[in-house]
Amino acid sequence: MISTLAQIHKNAEIGENVTIDAFAVIHDNVKIGSGTHIQSHAVIYPGARIGKNCHIFPGAVISAVPQDLKFAGEDTTVEIGDNTVIREYCTIHRGTKENWKTVIGKNCLIMNYVHVAHDCVIGNHVILSGYCGLAGHVDIEDYVIMEGYSMVQQFIRIGAHAFLGGSSKVRKNVPPYVKAAREPLSYIGVNTVGLTRRGFGPETIKQIEDIYRILYVMGTSIPTALKAIEVEIPESPEKRNIIDFINNSPNGIMKGPLSSLKESDAVEN
Repeated sequence: MISTLAQIHKNAEIGENVTIDAFAVIHDNVKIGSGTHIQSHAVIYPGARIGKNCHIFPGAVISAVPQDLKFAGEDTTVEIGDNTVIREYCTIHRGTKENWKTVIGKNCLIMNYVHVAHDCVIGNHVILSGYCGLAGHVDIEDYVIMEGYSMVQQFIRIGAHAFLGGSSKVRKNVPPYVKAAREPLSYIGVNTVGLTRRGFGPETIKQIEDIYRILYVMGTSIPTALKAIEVEIPESPEKRNIIDFINNSPNGIMKGPLSSLKESDAVEN
């Protein structure tokens, strides 16, 4: 049902069985997939591409122009995948340069007052709890969970299945499969609960724990730890994912629990 009190631009593309409540505003150059519900006072700006069966709660602002002084009015977008929920007063800004985009994947839950800045890419099944903030160009992989009030600086990457404790300040890349907390942000273990829930077996989880024991507990440099992991740990998709992630983190990864990794410990390329 589309309320007669909603304001919808004539060129907006609205799918089948879409519900748009009173006082929602849908601008030009917007596409909304079938079965999606846009609640009262949500504002959907040009460039929004919203998938099927999404739920946009009151006060959310989708595809506003980026807060970047370099932005010059280019044609950019926000893309939101199917079955994603955007809660009250979230702000999600579109990309900054021609054909650049901000992406939120499928089956995500973006809770109240979260800010997703320009050019962020968020994977599938991600949960961002209330008041989280992402600066521009942040890359969050699948199944990441961030607890409330966490903040991520620009150009940071967070690996798949990572879990970040509340009020985390993320200034370095966070590798996959880990739990992270404290200030400065540090490794506090492997996300065994999340991995078990998602079907990872005990042997796989044990291997991931062995990898991070070498990386974070043994007290060696990152390059030395990577060499040991290559030699001592059997090959697996999880091992390769961790190593590739670190090798693609030239500005470093977060510290270990004993601060054995210095801020200057970037990967030697």
